Amino acid sequence: MATLGIPSNTIAVLQKYNFTFQKKFGQNFLIDTRVLEKIIDAAEVTKEDCVVEIGPGIGTMTQYLAERAGRVVAVEIDRALIPILEDTLSAYDNVEILNEDILKVDLNRLAEEKNGGRPVKVVANLPYYITTPIVMGLFESHVPLSSITIMVQKEVAERMQAGPGSKDYGALSLAVQYYSDQKIVANVPPNCFIPRPNVGSAVIRLTRHEKPPVQVKDEKFFFSLIRASFNQRRKMLANGLGNAPEVPVTREEVKGALAAMGLPETIRGEALTLSQFAQLANLLA
Repeated sequence: MATLGIPSNTIAVLQKYNFTFQKKFGQNFLIDTRVLEKIIDAAEVTKEDCVVEIGPGIGTMTQYLAERAGRVVAVEIDRALIPILEDTLSAYDNVEILNEDILKVDLNRLAEEKNGGRPVKVVANLPYYITTPIVMGLFESHVPLSSITIMVQKEVAERMQAGPGSKDYGALSLAVQYYSDQKIVANVPPNCFIPRPNVGSAVIRLTRHEKPPVQVKDEKFFFSLIRASFNQRRKMLANGLGNAPEVPVTREEVKGALAAMGLPETIRGEALTLSQFAQLANLLA
């Protein structure tokens, strides 16, 4: 089977099937074998692994995964790509293609059925517009995962690693850091894709924590509190949380909790660390 990471082979497949890129699915296919190898190496895929690939496209990375993994489950939303995938992956008997929307797939059941409930590895070249819901969905539904290795928009990768006080710091940074260790593995320029995106990309590996670095009494409340703190970034935390309908606390309660933590009542959410948010949530829960 022709390696799809080579641009001429990708173009040949697209022409053979007269494929039209769908803007609504954010489709950009990778055409750089070096980047593909970096992704697979970073994910540390072995024959012991069951890999869930989100958005396989025409199967470019799927071919590499199939060579290394014990089993690959490729979840593709675009019906038009299914016959192409059946063709480009026909040489592999360890790949299963699901024509589904990843946000609607029960991934806990998938891990149970395909991997006996053992942790799966997720690898993906993610459409930029749904990066956050996908990553958050994987973590929040407590799917058995050992790692997520994904290509995302460069600024999203930076946001995942951002710390307090920086403009990139927000709810996504805190959630990703609560659930995982992050490592940016490669920066990928636009010319590595067809069609070329307008922005640079990065490959980031998120390795799931055995247990979170901070202990919270109520995880759901903790994340509601974080989201509400960043919904109105410019506001003082006590005012922002006091007005947030999803967090049943008063301005006075927030001020009291901040005082107990030795923090000024004028502080903004973007100044708090992960452990300070945990402490605040535990005081208010």
